[in-house]
Amino acid sequence: MSANLATLAVLALFLGLIPNQDIPIHVNYTPPPSAVAVSQTLVSFSLEGDRWPEWANSTLFLNALDNLAQRTGEPPRIRIGADSADHTNFAAGLTQIQALFPNRTSSVPYPEAQSVIVGQDYYNLASNLPHNTQVIFGVNFGSQNMTATYLQTTAVCQAFTSTPVTNSGITLQALEVGNEPDEYPRPKHNLRDPNWHVGDYVEQWTTYAANVTSVANRLMGRDVPLQGLAFGFQRDGFTVPNALSDGLLNSTASQEIKWISQHHYSGSYCDGPVPDIVDARQALMSKANILGNLTLFKDDVNLVHAQGLKYVLGETNSFSCHGAPGISDTAASALWAIVYTLQAPKIGIERLFFHNGVGFKYNFFQPVTLTRDIDTDAPLPSPLPPHVQPAYYAALVVSEAIGSSGDTTIAELNILSNSDIAGFALYDGGVLSRAVYVNLRAYEGVSQRASVHLVPQMDQGGYDTMQVKRLSVPMVNSTSGLVWGGQSFDTMDARASGTPTMESVAIADGFDLADTEAVLLTFS
Repeated sequence: MSANLATLAVLALFLGLIPNQDIPIHVNYTPPPSAVAVSQTLVSFSLEGDRWPEWANSTLFLNALDNLAQRTGEPPRIRIGADSADHTNFAAGLTQIQALFPNRTSSVPYPEAQSVIVGQDYYNLASNLPHNTQVIFGVNFGSQNMTATYLQTTAVCQAFTSTPVTNSGITLQALEVGNEPDEYPRPKHNLRDPNWHVGDYVEQWTTYAANVTSVANRLMGRDVPLQGLAFGFQRDGFTVPNALSDGLLNSTASQEIKWISQHHYSGSYCDGPVPDIVDARQALMSKANILGNLTLFKDDVNLVHAQGLKYVLGETNSFSCHGAPGISDTAASALWAIVYTLQAPKIGIERLFFHNGVGFKYNFFQPVTLTRDIDTDAPLPSPLPPHVQPAYYAALVVSEAIGSSGDTTIAELNILSNSDIAGFALYDGGVLSRAVYVNLRAYEGVSQRASVHLVPQMDQGGYDTMQVKRLSVPMVNSTSGLVWGGQSFDTMDARASGTPTMESVAIADGFDLADTEAVLLTFS
């Protein structure tokens, strides 16, 4: 054992870690055939539109986006609308949003609005986003009111041709006509009759899309792309193959579709509590489960690519129905989101839009002060100021891993000897630059924390050392206290607090990786 390795072993014992195995990991110096391009905006966000003004005016939220833009050179894409889009109507001259919410419940303390009325100011708030943000805005298809859709489309275009928006380089990437049309007949929505099927959808959507694109192209002075489908559960025949076979791409308006979007959650909280939270946390973090939740879309992705279109998860997160308490709002979601996001490009997914709504459990950030508990609806003893949640740390890790070169590829590392360890190598300009390793074994705090010792082994190249930056996590069920490279973002304004720290380590000596921990390696 070298002196450095001996020092690391002593340090591990001092920190209460149990070194349990050494794992050599082969890392290619140049991209292997499995490497694929990765977008600088791989991590993007979907926002529930019923409280969009609160997001747009939240210093914490805007700073949190800027933190990510500083790391990738490009701000995350922002999708605005979601469930609220099909319940939104436009009223000229209205300066304040008017939203009607259903009764709260202990499982859904912050429900989506059932009716939203907005004016032009609502759309103009896009100017508050970070410079050069690209936005997808949803318009109402569910209400079957062509006038409402027309008025919304017009308002969106007026906002994105206004001086404050154009001066900030903020652009309308696409319009999305309707949200989760496969769910329209459900009692929660009651927007179509029970016999509604995908053929009906394609016929009606094509008519609405023709109106939307005609208006948008004229007002914007260019072709405005559409983000198509936005299917939620891919059931009752609402699938990509069926939509295409029923003629989705056959109309003139459909030629504006540039992205096909589907929605996906790794679990469901719609029917209430999960039986065993401890098991559910580990199941969410399972590498096999994460990969399985993505590969189920592989055939759809291939079909979309064959049409010359791009594929995105236009709405995604851990557990549907706003998340599961004790899981979605804990460190488990951060470790899950790192691996889930970095696995996606391998499947052919260009971008993931992680969904957020005020008070939702799975949020990456809570943009406003909350007065009720997001898990139980109980009154809080004191107001909880705006703050980031554990999942936000995943966005920081992934953004730094991708970097700002604009020429980054990613390859998953083959770690067969330990099913709890996930690894990814990232290449800039065809040369290894960084790697991410995640230990997905849940540390619940009931026993001594174990670790593994990883030793990167390269086939060639002149690297001797690596900088190790750690995502340190108190426990898997922690709702705060995560630290990224010595810094906390659990602050009032989402800006970093603390002194950045990294370890400089000889590659040959390797590094320890504790249970429920992630590291970013930068090679030099």
